[in-house]
Amino acid sequence: MPAPLLIANEIYRHSSLGGKHPLSIPRVSTMLDLVQALGWLAPAQYRDSRPATPEELARFHRPDYIAAVQAAERDLCISAEDSERYNLGRGGNPVYATMFRRPATGVGGSLIAARHLLDQPASLKTPGMIYSPGGGTHHGRPAQASGFCYFNDPVLAILSFLDAGLSRVAYVDLDVHHGDGVAEAFEDDPRVLAVSVHEAGRWPHSGTLEEEGAGNLFNLPVPPGMIDDEMAALVNDAIGPLLEGFRPEAMVIQCGADALADDPLAKQELSNTALWRAVAALKGIAPRLLVLGGGGYNPWSVARCWTGIWAELNDLEKPERLPAPAESLLRSLSWNRTAGRNPPEHWFTTLEDAPRHGPVREETRRLLRRVKERMRA
Repeated sequence: MPAPLLIANEIYRHSSLGGKHPLSIPRVSTMLDLVQALGWLAPAQYRDSRPATPEELARFHRPDYIAAVQAAERDLCISAEDSERYNLGRGGNPVYATMFRRPATGVGGSLIAARHLLDQPASLKTPGMIYSPGGGTHHGRPAQASGFCYFNDPVLAILSFLDAGLSRVAYVDLDVHHGDGVAEAFEDDPRVLAVSVHEAGRWPHSGTLEEEGAGNLFNLPVPPGMIDDEMAALVNDAIGPLLEGFRPEAMVIQCGADALADDPLAKQELSNTALWRAVAALKGIAPRLLVLGGGGYNPWSVARCWTGIWAELNDLEKPERLPAPAESLLRSLSWNRTAGRNPPEHWFTTLEDAPRHGPVREETRRLLRRVKERMRA
């Protein structure tokens, strides 16, 4: 039974999108340090990512766009014409010192993962599982950056599975924002089942309930205030049955942490246990599983959430109170937002948030009914 693998890279520790950009916080590096502080990473379970090559990126992205990102990194500037054409240096997609290498490394991690999973016999009773928290950039377009995403690693990972001959690949997106780049890439491809749980009415203002593509797109736009019991209902009564019926040969789960109650850029009310339980419920459905990162803009909530996902993949017991090395690591973080000036004590001492229970609202029940209607059709 293969142990889960973790793919990361030191580039996330040493690069920044600059200033007060939401992604200027340490995320992948803190998660990696926290996993190690807990003693949860055997050397054989770690793989170092590498930047995807322009040729690899060109499986989805246009060569002229790839060249423009490379040139902007090299020159640290971009012409007004190219800025508008490629949405670079604007719209939350700044020009910065590693703007090609950093996102290309995220893609590289997802491609390494896909190839490793493809090399593993699908007959194994325990699914092959790989976690690449630097991935999950689900907004990237073939020739434009979008939503802090310069390249689209979920699309490229799914294409790797399809190019290898798989005929059923599932994509589950738990980020608070609709996975629009992935949905657009596969909306007419019946080989891909794409399910997105996201906040209704939030940027990028897509992913309505009625958008179905070729029939394998399922959007679950939840109103603000989603709690753990609503996420559990969506996973157990909609996403799980969809996946079981589809029988995927590989599955990609995007685990953005921006639907958590402590995130500053959304209005959902999830605890991190909601995402952990979602991963736990879905992880055995496909013989190949790639789990990605995504959004998340509070350094403490992201690190604690993503570390807990690694624990779920490994069936590890989480401590009620973090050991001293892990607590010290979390106390060393800083954050330039108001909430970072006086963080609550549990951000330092625990991995697990208090669960957020309550009724499943009628708006969420409507989503469940819609999925069931489509499954019966």
